[in-house]
Amino acid sequence: MFLSAKSFDVQNDTFYVDRDKWLAINPDQRKQATANTTFQFPTGTYDITLHAIGENDGKSTYRVEVDREQVGEFTTVLSNQTAEDAAKYRKTWENVAITDGAIITIKATTGSEDGKEFSRARWAGITFTPADAETRKQAKPHLAKQAAKADKQTVASTGSPTKPVSNLPLILPRGTDGDASVTVSGETKQWHKITLDLQGPFAHEQDNSPNPFTDYAMMVAFKHSDGTTYTVPGYFAADGNAGETSAESGTTWRVHFAPDRTGEWTYTVSFRQGPLAALDTDPAGAALSPYDGKSGRLRVAKSDKQGRDLRGLGRLNYVGKHYLQFASSKQYFLKAGADAPETLLGYADFDNTVAGKPAKVPLKTWAPHIKDWKSGDPTWQDGKGKGLIGAINYLSGKGCNAFSFLTYNAGGDGDNVWPFIQRDDKLHYDCSKLDQWGVVFDHSTAKGMYLHFKMQETENDDKVPTSLDGGDLGVQRKLYCRELIARFAHNLALNWNLGEENTQSTEQLNAMLSYIDAFDAYDHNRVVHTFPNQQDSQYEPLLGNKSALTGVSLQNSGIHDTHWQTVKWVDKSRAAGKPWVVAFDESGTAAHGQCPDLGYRGFDGRDSKGKMTYTQHEVRKQTLWGTLMGGGAGVEYYFGYAYAENDLVCEDWRSRDQSWDYCRIALNFFHDNDIPFWQMSNHDALVDNAKHKNTNFCFAKAGQTYVVYLCDGGTVDLDLRNVKGDFSVQWFNPRSGGSLQNGSVEKVSGGSKVNLGKAPSDQEQDWTVVVRKQ
Repeated sequence: MFLSAKSFDVQNDTFYVDRDKWLAINPDQRKQATANTTFQFPTGTYDITLHAIGENDGKSTYRVEVDREQVGEFTTVLSNQTAEDAAKYRKTWENVAITDGAIITIKATTGSEDGKEFSRARWAGITFTPADAETRKQAKPHLAKQAAKADKQTVASTGSPTKPVSNLPLILPRGTDGDASVTVSGETKQWHKITLDLQGPFAHEQDNSPNPFTDYAMMVAFKHSDGTTYTVPGYFAADGNAGETSAESGTTWRVHFAPDRTGEWTYTVSFRQGPLAALDTDPAGAALSPYDGKSGRLRVAKSDKQGRDLRGLGRLNYVGKHYLQFASSKQYFLKAGADAPETLLGYADFDNTVAGKPAKVPLKTWAPHIKDWKSGDPTWQDGKGKGLIGAINYLSGKGCNAFSFLTYNAGGDGDNVWPFIQRDDKLHYDCSKLDQWGVVFDHSTAKGMYLHFKMQETENDDKVPTSLDGGDLGVQRKLYCRELIARFAHNLALNWNLGEENTQSTEQLNAMLSYIDAFDAYDHNRVVHTFPNQQDSQYEPLLGNKSALTGVSLQNSGIHDTHWQTVKWVDKSRAAGKPWVVAFDESGTAAHGQCPDLGYRGFDGRDSKGKMTYTQHEVRKQTLWGTLMGGGAGVEYYFGYAYAENDLVCEDWRSRDQSWDYCRIALNFFHDNDIPFWQMSNHDALVDNAKHKNTNFCFAKAGQTYVVYLCDGGTVDLDLRNVKGDFSVQWFNPRSGGSLQNGSVEKVSGGSKVNLGKAPSDQEQDWTVVVRKQ
């Protein structure tokens, strides 16, 4: 939560406002100044960041106090500019206890390099970042309020105009407003989607004044008898059955809720109207009668789901570790699945879905997977959706558990996916299309799939007409985030990826992260993806408590770099005090990525230009096992652009059938053999591989469990000099799976470097060795 310097009370006019944004001292009049403000946020523990301004006349000094007790003192470094606002002029003091109503004081002193010219001790403000879970919980409404302050700037000023389909204030004829009745549907069970429909004011998708997406704010507070509360955003749902009827108007206003516990819940509806009221989680606008204040009760029973259905496992939560954890089963999660096609939602069976580049990227039918649709599976509008539903069935049936998709690619490589009623109308959303997306996502949850929402791509993430607010957090971007969260956040396993090959600034990313964090009641994993050569510049400023990021989606330019890069970001995030969930979602060159299986439609290892590439076997070794043995949370496979079934036009996931087998085998290895991967970390040095080359990998819970992967078979020495006791040695075949097997050595002892022997067969192939304390 940021307090600008301008909001502070200045004692005796000792500061003046500089450039309409900073406080500063006139050194000709004085050399010191003091400003105070009252802390109006919840009592808790915070990291305090002072935003000082660098100057070239001298090094200014600042003292921060809370209720007259010094928090710390900071002297800036010199700048080569008259005044420079940059990260190096900021200072953070961690874990400061602050009570509501405390007096925050800033004392500033000018400095001089030559004794003649003095700095002005400029400063921009101070940020209070919640430092623990309880403080974050209490501060969440304040974070939301600050993030969602009405943005009155015109969208044209950002270079990303929106063009309404209609210029009329309201679409005629008008229907009758709803009677404020509330209907609850869905199975009222723990972790299941419960839908609450309110019959509210009549609206049309194309209405401008009021706009049903920006100017009506429906929020529903669900409160359990134990006090647990979730405040969930709602949305305009047309006639309540738009996925079937393609309706554009109606009186249904809807919210989805996935309760995390059984028992008695109450709900209370907040329904308000006002310009941009929907973009603030705190009450904005005016309460709209008779809809505001509607309430009721729910009795939630235990889920009856089992197997892959995520409703039997619970929500997948970030718990401050490198792995997500299911809330109910307490199992930790490893993912493997498809990162392609990125145009997955460019599907002919979705309403109002148009190919922007029909010759290069036609709409999909997913025809190869229609045969995978099963009786009882969902469809819409007399049998639409069988191809994509079947594709989800296929991937789930192979034992994979993740896939990704762009939700907005206007102006990008595919140019065929957007949630709006029309490509360039960014403030009006397509109720029927989004209902149909929801059918696919809900089915995916039932099939055990992790949903990787890629919210934008590099071609439309900043200063281009198709971007949202030119990359800033303005009206367009806030609404976009709200609509995705309101309609789909009830799904139990997902991440919000801020963008594929993202090029937004750190400030823009942090604004978007904070807004999502404030709006998403379920706190889903928040990640970002960037270019291979921009990992350091994009990720470094977001480490630790410098952002609300909880993971990264990695990309590189060659599969041989996968392992060491995974280790790098796992280690860096841990060292920064906030372990990230590190996934490798785009390993390999842009042209090739994950190749098809050898033999698929005659594929012999050559791309569309006849160039010999690698095979699925190298991918198994370097991408799949390279990620997992580096402490990564899993992989998704990108398909490149130089194959027939590529990242833009793929409709047949069977093109990588054997690779999905390898994924299933790897995931099953960790779960079936009780490998405590969430307690383990990379220890390549123990197998003489301190530089993390693609030779032998070691992943260990030191002194207890060691997993060693031999990329090219053979034998290896394991350094047990610092541990005691006896250890069993067993081998696992990563190509065919199965039970653990005995090799030539079945037992070793700590105290020295030990040779693990040889595999039971195929000794020149890759093998996994499990060394476990007896």
